[in-house]
Amino acid sequence: MSDESKLALRSAKIARIIENISEMFNVSLQEATDIYYNSETANLIDEGVADLHCRSEKYLAEEVWLEHQDCPQREGL
Repeated sequence: MSDESKLALRSAKIARIIENISEMFNVSLQEATDIYYNSETANLIDEGVADLHCRSEKYLAEEVWLEHQDCPQREGL
């Protein structure tokens, strides 16, 4: 598989994760995008750690959301 194909597949997966975050947790696509790209999980997926890219979009959306909920910057908001 070419690098371009891998990039296209990863981009489509990220879009589906963001869409799942938006739908599952009733936030806008913009907020879901911000939540995703500010997560450690996004970094791990990008780095290919633990084959996270093989997990379902729903599972990854839940992980990103849980991480977002535990973020100390969000406490008190």
